[in-house]
Amino acid sequence: MRLTPCQATLAAAIGLNLLLLLLLLFSSAAWQRGAVPGRTSPSCRPPARLGPGVTVVLRDFEEFENDLTGTVRSFSALPGVPVLVAAEALPYPPVPLPSGVGLLRLMPTAERPPPRPELHVRTQHIALVPDGTRGAPGLLERLRDELEAAAAAGGGDGDGGAVRLVAAPVGTGPLRCLQLRVEPREWTVKYSPGSSAVPGRCQAVEGTAVILLRTRDLFSLPFPLSRPVPTALFVQAALRGWDLRLVPAAVFPAARRPPGSPHNRWKAESLAEERRVRLMEELGVKREVLADGGERWYGCGKATARCFGTVHADTPRYLLEDRWTPPCCLRALRETARHVAGVLEATGVRYWLEGGSLLGAARYGDIIPWDYDVDLGIYREDVGKCRWLAAAAAGRAVEDAEGFLWEKAAEGDFYRVHYSRSNRLHVDLWPFYRRGETMTKDTWLGHRQDVEFPERFLLPRLPVPFAGFTAMAPNDPRGFLELKFGPGVIEKPEYPNPAVKRLAEG
Repeated sequence: MRLTPCQATLAAAIGLNLLLLLLLLFSSAAWQRGAVPGRTSPSCRPPARLGPGVTVVLRDFEEFENDLTGTVRSFSALPGVPVLVAAEALPYPPVPLPSGVGLLRLMPTAERPPPRPELHVRTQHIALVPDGTRGAPGLLERLRDELEAAAAAGGGDGDGGAVRLVAAPVGTGPLRCLQLRVEPREWTVKYSPGSSAVPGRCQAVEGTAVILLRTRDLFSLPFPLSRPVPTALFVQAALRGWDLRLVPAAVFPAARRPPGSPHNRWKAESLAEERRVRLMEELGVKREVLADGGERWYGCGKATARCFGTVHADTPRYLLEDRWTPPCCLRALRETARHVAGVLEATGVRYWLEGGSLLGAARYGDIIPWDYDVDLGIYREDVGKCRWLAAAAAGRAVEDAEGFLWEKAAEGDFYRVHYSRSNRLHVDLWPFYRRGETMTKDTWLGHRQDVEFPERFLLPRLPVPFAGFTAMAPNDPRGFLELKFGPGVIEKPEYPNPAVKRLAEG
């Protein structure tokens, strides 16, 4: 059978299309494997099965002054030990790395797939090694064996209470075992000295350490390689109920390094503080209580805005996130309430704790842990006695000598005293006046406690503990509160708007 020119052309076209289709299929498969020359796509590769061994990762180091080359060479010289340097970008100035040492770039860029560090580790265990550490034969294997033995003894495959990390000292400095309690609802972490009932078992260590854990555990954490690495690991592990085993006998040698220049020490300290602040923001921590009783604060202050935005339906955003008032905000509210009460008392303005603030005093002797302001009632006729209140009543926002801002509220006939011009945490001052034997006011915002009450509750006013000082309150707090909120309100805590969020749901 002879083909006509038209049939031959058609057959050639079909064959060419089939060839192109095969080439496209091959290219697509090669792209998935990262085999196309000049292109790699590790984020598309399925995770490889992890094999035995320990991968060393160096993450905590300074670009401007480090012992990275010496540390990497020491560990890469150990047989069968993969080494990775993890950094946001290529270290600058450039660091000469031995052949076979991988550079794990953590910062996304537009021209490459998103970084997935877990795809670069092929061993079942991973050791996070601080800069300046030296490797020694058998130490990594010893830590791995200690971890597996401790995990097996404590139910290592469970969800909590098991040993999931081990730590060994670097150099001659000893490691100190610490207990660590994380309180997400209060935005707080608390360290305390000493190990648990099991010797050498704790949640954190103080000192320079090599930390080893299972690769799958590390990369199950939301912030696996955030800096400073030890703090990030300890807090996330404590949240999951993981314990740490201290192995004091497995001492890693430390490099002898000359002391850095004063400028470089200052630079390193400044960067360390920046990283710590950024880490605490990632972890949702605004207060650290240290083992020696000291504190570090990471939330808002007088020079910043407050930690939450406009409140809708009496329910701050943090309540919807199952958290209570950030501790820095509570601290600012306490300072503002103490300052305002002192000014009012000094100038003869009669005031008393109102609404939720009186409820906090009766229930906790403090601000309610989820409250976002403080309410005080005042006698309207006394406003002119305080120059700051008088200025606010005249429509002027005034800042007093200690930086608190007094102004008239935009919502109606009452006053606000803000923690500062920048930070609008505030005390509300509600001016009441007599109508017969009843105390009333001109602005009602529809709050549950917005009701008139007999003046007899203020004749006399009595002092009560509140927010670290003594404040004035109605003479029958229970009767006053039950008039406003209903029976049993002191014994039945609830969020401001249960229709939006109930305490039992938190």
